[in-house]
Amino acid sequence: MKTVVILSGKGGVGKSTIVASLAVLFSKDHKIICADCDVDASNLSLVLGVGTEKYEEWKDVSTNEKAVFDLDKCNSCKKCFDACYFNAIDWKNDKPILKEFSCEGCTACKLVCPQGAITMEKINNAKIGHAKTKYGFRVVSAQLNPGESGSGKVVSTVKKKAKTMGEDSEILLVDSAAGIGCPVIASVTGSDYAVIVTEPTPSGFSDMKKAFEVINHFRIPCGIVINKYDINKEQTEIIEKFAKDSGIEIIGKIPFDKKFAKALTEMIPIVEYEKGYTELFEDLKKVVLKAINF
Repeated sequence: MKTVVILSGKGGVGKSTIVASLAVLFSKDHKIICADCDVDASNLSLVLGVGTEKYEEWKDVSTNEKAVFDLDKCNSCKKCFDACYFNAIDWKNDKPILKEFSCEGCTACKLVCPQGAITMEKINNAKIGHAKTKYGFRVVSAQLNPGESGSGKVVSTVKKKAKTMGEDSEILLVDSAAGIGCPVIASVTGSDYAVIVTEPTPSGFSDMKKAFEVINHFRIPCGIVINKYDINKEQTEIIEKFAKDSGIEIIGKIPFDKKFAKALTEMIPIVEYEKGYTELFEDLKKVVLKAINF
């Protein structure tokens, strides 16, 4: 199975829209499965016309732990308080108290406690599920519970679930989260090719460069798609110059069109909503397939 990750750095540039249309076109010739790895705000299934009520499975998953204090054993040495990098421990009545929604489960407090008064307890920090789209392929999604942490580990669980469910698939399409943090690192790890989606704005360009640094660190070949390229042609030229200087191919340029927004409200991929875009996305598909040796 080949893994293609689509990331952006900046949110709101149309990444999930592009993933959905590529998935529809890929599925016509290849057996695929999709993984929505934006576990803080998963929406790929919505773009593909699948609401949560259509999920065949939606269950709790535990990828993180929280500290639990045995105050009878505690000798009030305060080593746990001093060691907590995330400032998740309060100190009241000369005893530690865990702050709600603050513990990252790093186990530092447990390691430094000389009394063995701290244990780590598994928590349900997310929900994971899957559904079959009307286009014949499945999408695996997860949603981090409000206030919980461990999104990077949840992303890894989503990818693992997708690979298990799609063991007979040829291609895994990964819709990454925005940014360059743990969820993105977990999304891109092990990928065969990356598509970086950007828009011609200063913030879009800046975040695209950060995303490229992540991809370059993992030595993953990549290409750039400039969405809404015609809203700022000067900025588009800046992106194109950066790509040329960095040896990255511009594999697609998509114009601004209100039909994209209308397609989203109808929960229909743009290649199904407006057939005029099929050729553009077919060209993009061919480039990606060639990059992964299909």
